[in-house]
Amino acid sequence: MSPRADDETPRRGTSPRRGSSRDMPGDEPEETPRDNRRGRSSIGEARAYTPRGRTVAERGRLPRDTGRNTDPFRPALQVLDGGESGQRTRGRGRTTEPPPQREQAKPREQTKPREPAKPREQPAPRTKTREPEKTRERARTREPQRSREPERRRPEPRTREKTRRPVPAEPPKLASSSRRLRLGTVLALSLFVTIGVRLVVLQVATSPEEAASLLELRENRLTSVTLPAPRGRILDRNGNVLAHSVEARYVYADPENKKLQEDVAGTAAKLAPLLGVPHSELVEKMQRKQVMGQWSKFRYLDRGVDLPIADRIDALKLPGIYTHSDERRDVPGGDLASNLIGFTGEEGRGLEGLEARYDDLLHGADGKRVFEIGTGKLNKPIPGGFQQDVEARPGSSLQLTIDQDLQFQVQRVLDAAGKKKNARVGGAVVLDARTGEVLAQASYPLYNAAKPNAVDPIERIDMPSSVVTDPGSSHKAFIFGAALQEGLVKPDEVIAIGPAIKKGDTLFKDTHPQDKGTRMTLPGLLAFSSNVGTILLADRLGPDKVYEYQQKFGLGKATGEGMPAEADGDLLETADWSGSSYGSVPIGHSVSATLIQMAAGYGAIANDGVYIQPHLIKATISGEDGTETPAAAPSTHRVLDTEVARELRLMMEAVTTVKDATGLAAQVPGYRVAGKTGTGKLLVNGQYTSNNASSFVGMAPAENPRYVIAVSMDVSSGGGGDVAAPAFSEMMSYVLLQNHVPPSGSEAPDFKIKE
Repeated sequence: MSPRADDETPRRGTSPRRGSSRDMPGDEPEETPRDNRRGRSSIGEARAYTPRGRTVAERGRLPRDTGRNTDPFRPALQVLDGGESGQRTRGRGRTTEPPPQREQAKPREQTKPREPAKPREQPAPRTKTREPEKTRERARTREPQRSREPERRRPEPRTREKTRRPVPAEPPKLASSSRRLRLGTVLALSLFVTIGVRLVVLQVATSPEEAASLLELRENRLTSVTLPAPRGRILDRNGNVLAHSVEARYVYADPENKKLQEDVAGTAAKLAPLLGVPHSELVEKMQRKQVMGQWSKFRYLDRGVDLPIADRIDALKLPGIYTHSDERRDVPGGDLASNLIGFTGEEGRGLEGLEARYDDLLHGADGKRVFEIGTGKLNKPIPGGFQQDVEARPGSSLQLTIDQDLQFQVQRVLDAAGKKKNARVGGAVVLDARTGEVLAQASYPLYNAAKPNAVDPIERIDMPSSVVTDPGSSHKAFIFGAALQEGLVKPDEVIAIGPAIKKGDTLFKDTHPQDKGTRMTLPGLLAFSSNVGTILLADRLGPDKVYEYQQKFGLGKATGEGMPAEADGDLLETADWSGSSYGSVPIGHSVSATLIQMAAGYGAIANDGVYIQPHLIKATISGEDGTETPAAAPSTHRVLDTEVARELRLMMEAVTTVKDATGLAAQVPGYRVAGKTGTGKLLVNGQYTSNNASSFVGMAPAENPRYVIAVSMDVSSGGGGDVAAPAFSEMMSYVLLQNHVPPSGSEAPDFKIKE
């Protein structure tokens, strides 16, 4: 067979027999087929496809569908006319009927055939069988006819099974998505079931020892940080700030820092002038130290450092020295009401004064942050780890009844008087006679609450509420009031007195001695502070009534004004009276009281006989929503009838008006003043000192009192008239003018002293 290109159209005609030994080159193939059989074809002529997969003989005949191969990309071989496919089919047992005879196509006479082309040299055959030359020439002659005349369709051969047209193959199927979804669902459910089973095992099947170990392991990874609550403020009655917290820094050292340990002294030398801490103290704090078996990596160097100072320390970049945010309690007035307000410690908790008494209210509730940390070099919060925050609740603010301006003036006057008289301690209280509000409460000496450690602790106490003394002659007003209230003496009664009176084994004398049998009025007895006349009135009352009225005037128990550690004072119960007690108790000895107690007792006289509990707290202000809650109403009780109280006030005016009276220095220009001087002894640890507790307690305007002021100082010599009365006058003058109290409309009466 001669070689040819794959796209060469095969020639029609009778094909030579395939591969027979009888075929010789040059012999013509047999034209007539055998009985009922087609002649055999060679392999070369039987090629039934081109590069595009179409059969050669397409004129009027379709390729048979053998069913062997339906792949459109790989067409099957189709046997040409004249082949012996029918015989092969029968030989293979596919069919028993002979294939139907094909009708011979009529020759196309109208078409003039081309002249045969010159035969070309044929290459040496590659196989034993060679295609006849005649067949090739016939094929060349037919090709032009196919291009000029459309091909007639040959009828389909009738076979036992009707040949079907080739059906285009379906596209390749994609992978099933539902199968992947089912597989993913199964895996997810398996994972959740595994976790659930494990949780059940941990909660139910785990032994107590294992559970404890798991909790311990978790607790070892948890750490907490306190979230400080903002501390509330302390305000005066008008909203002025007396104490509040401001932003600050604390400075600390890491003693385990190697570079710090290389130059501890040099680092301390740089910090000492900035912090105001001694060099030696800083060096000691920077030394390595074990705490509970572990080397400490944190030591405070200073707290409440101002922001500019902290910035300067940061700029030095000292190894192992750090700063962090902090709060510092700031007292804008410095020593203003410092003995009253007190101060806080490094942890922001109140230690003295109102800061300590109302610490829970002011401090609020600290928050807490609990979080999980790593170990070793990863000792830091774990991102996405356990974290729980408890928000801090800010503290409430405390509004006092104190007036800032009046407090300043009272402190100024008291400080000047104390220095002038060389007093050891002193105090002053200003009360609103109608409400019991404490408008000012001062102590001497003063100290700066911002630097409490700079003074001795004894200098930080609040003298009016903590120091107890014998009230002395200022106690006599209570005896006069009790005698008038009980009807044991008339306001215009005259009492015969002498220079002295003996009670028990003690002789009690007057500072202004009178001849025996001298008859004096009640105003005269008060003006000259007669011990003899007061003891005689107490004899009419008796021990029980004296003790009863002492309690009614507020002695013997703390007033509850609001200061911490307020002293109760002391009263001598009647069962404990001795012979001398009948003389000492009425004139204010064998009795101890605080200055605030004496001021409150005189407040009952000023308030027409009604005692009002003194109080320092006006309201509390919530730190969360600013809601203002007024303080509870003070307790009250009646001590004297209104008329008795007015009669007693009128008698007490003689102390500041009668010639040579003890309280002339307490006068206030333009106002009538009622009051009483007193000279007692300071009681320290149950023992009387050698100094005099000189005091003056009074009210103004006397005809309709608005304010009560009590002043007391512990001095080496001098009485209330020349020590405390001048300070009282200056203080009362300021408070009356400050509050625009109109001057008295009348003068004090001319008192008759003797008969």
